[in-house]
Amino acid sequence: MAIRFLDTTSSMQIEFTKMHGAGNDFVMIENLDGAIELTSDQVANLCDRRFGIGADGLILLNPPTAEGADATMIYYNADGGRVDMCGNGARCFTFFAILNGVGNGKEVNFTTDAGPMRAEADEGQYTIRMTPVHSIELDQNLSTVHGSYDFAFMNTGVEHVVVFTNDVEAIDIVPEGRAIRYHERFPAGTNSNFAQIEDDGLIVVRTYERGVENETLACGTGVVAVAITANLTKDLPTPISLHVRGGETLKVDFSREGDEISDITLTGPAKVVFTGNVKV
Repeated sequence: MAIRFLDTTSSMQIEFTKMHGAGNDFVMIENLDGAIELTSDQVANLCDRRFGIGADGLILLNPPTAEGADATMIYYNADGGRVDMCGNGARCFTFFAILNGVGNGKEVNFTTDAGPMRAEADEGQYTIRMTPVHSIELDQNLSTVHGSYDFAFMNTGVEHVVVFTNDVEAIDIVPEGRAIRYHERFPAGTNSNFAQIEDDGLIVVRTYERGVENETLACGTGVVAVAITANLTKDLPTPISLHVRGGETLKVDFSREGDEISDITLTGPAKVVFTGNVKV
């Protein structure tokens, strides 16, 4: 699946793989020789659902830059902005790396802008050992034009707000999520998650993603934030199962001592949708 430039006269044509993790979809590009550099406009064009391939983000499989790493994951949101990490993207990255001969076929060690990660593959399920959570703020409150929200905030690779509700389906997620995402309380912006805990402990999650500026079918770092919040504020025991808009159920596990969270893992599927080539 090596990428080669096929036409360098007025544009370049590259091979790509379209993948998704629980409906969160990505344009994957193998760049192990480091030859491809994309502008934010090029990324946004590739992710455009009408004029491009269409995706929530774009991921480059780059050569390793740290000792002990097999590769580097470079992640861009659909708007072309580079961000630190993506949990569902990391699972797709793991599968894509294995398809390209990176790692030992069962495990991949890689670096992200959020820090080093390790991933394991097991019969179509991919377990990501997440970067440490930080900047946790519990029992917070903010108001928007849509109402008042009790929320938690944390960084699970990127920033997330978590709001629990008794009826997650009643949330008008685009305007409500956007109002939180752009709230003055978060100068750098944030992702907005709304969650409902069912009687059996399953959590139903909906996410408005910064950079996509819409509801996505799943958000890996978002479900991790929801699971940690549920454990810290509602004593929901681990491992925690979370049902996302794409129809899949993801699993989050971690260790807790007091309010200290460590050894976070996210487990779920990653699938190839199609492959092709595109002019950039």
